[in-house]
Parts: sequence; C-alpha cells; structure tokens
Amino acid sequence: MKKLNIQTGKGIYLVIDPSDKPEEILFPTLEKLFTFPLSAVQIWDHFGEGQDAVAFTSKVVELAAAYDFPILVNNRWDLLKVKEVDGIHLDSIPSDLSSINAFLDKKHLIGLTVNNDLELIRQAANLGFDYVSFCSVFPTNTTQHCDLVSFDVIREAGKITDMPLFLAGGIKTENLPELQTLPHSGIALISGVMQNQDPVSALQNYFNSLQSK
Repeated sequence: MKKLNIQTGKGIYLVIDPSDKPEEILFPTLEKLFTFPLSAVQIWDHFGEGQDAVAFTSKVVELAAAYDFPILVNNRWDLLKVKEVDGIHLDSIPSDLSSINAFLDKKHLIGLTVNNDLELIRQAANLGFDYVSFCSVFPTNTTQHCDLVSFDVIREAGKITDMPLFLAGGIKTENLPELQTLPHSGIALISGVMQNQDPVSALQNYFNSLQSK
C-alpha cells in the first residue's frame, strides 16, 4: 500500500468528481494531473447514474500506478475490493467501530472529514486514523454540507495530535497566505482544479503559490 506523500504545508490532496466530466475527457486530464507530486488522490463518492464505480476506480488506480501517491475511495467500503486501492476517506466515523478495527488490520490508509469538534479529532487519533481533513476553511459551493472551521480549532488540533492535517474548502491561490500560520500538511482541492477550464495550469498555479510561501 502507498503512504501519504507528505510535504508539510506545501502538499496538495486532489479530490476528483467521477461525474464532473465525461470519462473520455476526465481520464486524459487525470493522466496529466497525476504527473504532479500529489499528497494523495481521493475519488469522491459522487458517481453518475449508471456509472460503473468499480471500473472507474480501477482506471484511476491504473493511471496512478507509476506514481507514489495513494488512491483513496470516499465512504464506499465496497470499493476497497478494487486491487491497489490504498485506503478510504470517511465523512463520519461508522457506528460499528469493529468494522474499523478489522479494516485497519489490512494496512489501508483511513482518513476523516472533521470540522470544529476537537473530541472527534481525538477519537480519530485514538482509533488509528492516518489523517484528518478540515472542511470548510473558506466558503464554498462544493462543500455546502460543511460549516466554516475556526482557525483556532485547527491550531489546537495541531497541539493534540501528530496526524497529518489537511485543509479543504474554498481554497484559492489568493487566500493561501491566510493559511500560512496554521499547522497543516497540505490543502485538499476539488473545484479549484477540476472545474477550472485548464485543470493542469490551475494545479501548477497552486503548486507555484505553495512553493513561494
């Protein structure tokens, strides 16, 4: 299994929307995006009606095979059966905690979306989660289910856990400087890259901005 490609404060965790574009357009775009030194790639659980989730996931894994970043699925435990999937990102902790314990024995990565609840972050750390992602650090249409995260909560999280912390939601190159003082391993992006008319140039701009911090 591949591990997170951690680049403290300068990493990019890319989230892809399977239904965002036709696959014949999306896959060639991903081929180009995967040449960047990404921290991880998550396949969002947002498949189109009739879309083959297993086939889609298998193709993404195939495209990423030559690179050292992991591929994670979102919420869909069934997609862990796809060969070479490296882990799962959960929007919440399952009520059946034994399912997590059995899962962790398999050495998959496991991540969690968090907001302003520090106790949830402590719980994730105690359960052996590999990282958490804060949603949402800025207003955004992509993550409408997320409340805005207090920057003070992120600072406190950096004191109570050594887990990698990713920041997500509404992040643009213009507001990156506002995140500089926060403890984090990188930023998670979806619409800022994938909904841009030129995703490759958009991703390059983010990397350039992070490197100049």
